[in-house]
Amino acid sequence: MKVMRPFIFALALAGAFFYFTTWRSNSQPEGLHPSSWLSHPAQVEITEAAPNEALDSEEQNNISVYKKNIPSVVNVTSRAMAFDFFYGLVPQEGQGSGFVIDKDGHILTNYHVIADARQVEVTLHNRKKYKATVIGTDPPHDLAVIQIKAPDLIPAVLGDSRNLQVGQKVYAIGNPFGLAGTMTRGIVSSIRPVREPNGAMIDEAIQTDAAINPGNSGGPLMNWHGEVIGINTMILSSVGQNAGIGFAIPINTAKAVLNDLMTLGRVRRPALGVVTIPISPELADEIGLPVDYGLLITHVNPGSSADQAGLRAGTERAYLGNMAITLGGDLIVAIDDQKVEDEQDLSQMMNNHRAGDTVKITIYRNKKKIDVSVTLGEARQQV
Repeated sequence: MKVMRPFIFALALAGAFFYFTTWRSNSQPEGLHPSSWLSHPAQVEITEAAPNEALDSEEQNNISVYKKNIPSVVNVTSRAMAFDFFYGLVPQEGQGSGFVIDKDGHILTNYHVIADARQVEVTLHNRKKYKATVIGTDPPHDLAVIQIKAPDLIPAVLGDSRNLQVGQKVYAIGNPFGLAGTMTRGIVSSIRPVREPNGAMIDEAIQTDAAINPGNSGGPLMNWHGEVIGINTMILSSVGQNAGIGFAIPINTAKAVLNDLMTLGRVRRPALGVVTIPISPELADEIGLPVDYGLLITHVNPGSSADQAGLRAGTERAYLGNMAITLGGDLIVAIDDQKVEDEQDLSQMMNNHRAGDTVKITIYRNKKKIDVSVTLGEARQQV
């Protein structure tokens, strides 16, 4: 009997297993049979969106900006020769963006996109390629104009970068990582001076969180009307890719030098021809000036535009710390009714003009406020 017990126990387990896994499931009603929901239906039913759902106003504007500007944005490929220790001179290729500014085929881009290039090639949105000629460069502003001969070009509309507000919408179109025709969107994050890796100083750079990556350089930054307000030029990132901080050169800076770039190939940078010191409230009180800001002229270059306009330097010798200065000269407080507080203000205003322009300079002379008309000369080492 003891020998039979394990056999009987195993038989009972086998019977129970058969009952619960096979006979019991087969005896269930048809509606509860597991195979009913695993079978292949005769027709698949899915939930679909209503056809032709309308775009909201923001989407419509995004699409409008893109369609308006994409024909004007180009891919710029530059080829240069670099020296390799093992192989000698080897070709190198770089890519950036640019945009058409007139029907004659002039294209605005960054100087660093085409710097040292032996050959420049432009690819339009329709994928047609053209060899480009470098027309003019402005390394201090990181700007360059190149030209192609192509039919039916559509120029971008250049806007106004004055009075930009932090928070307003902006769009960037370019070729990040070679991906042609890419648009990103963001806002103006700040307006601030920044220095580019090549040393170029952008006085009123447009900071934006619109995604800008390698390959976007030289492409347009646009307002919500689709007007170009800046030229995308650099990113601030520890990994060399978008980190939400990109910068663009104000389009007004470019417009101020376009004529020189396209006609002379270089920029006739304007200059007053003066040496100045900034005035603080403490210094103004100490030397008895009528206002507590501005630039005090300590030297006027002979024959300069300031000299020809009659601006005066001081004659009374004094010391500012260990630095010898002269007091009693004209105090510059405004140019074209824009307040001047330091050398940076003066530099920014010069960047918005070119040699030959006439400006109104407001000064204090012997505590009397007067306006002087000055025709700007061409800069060499002075501003």
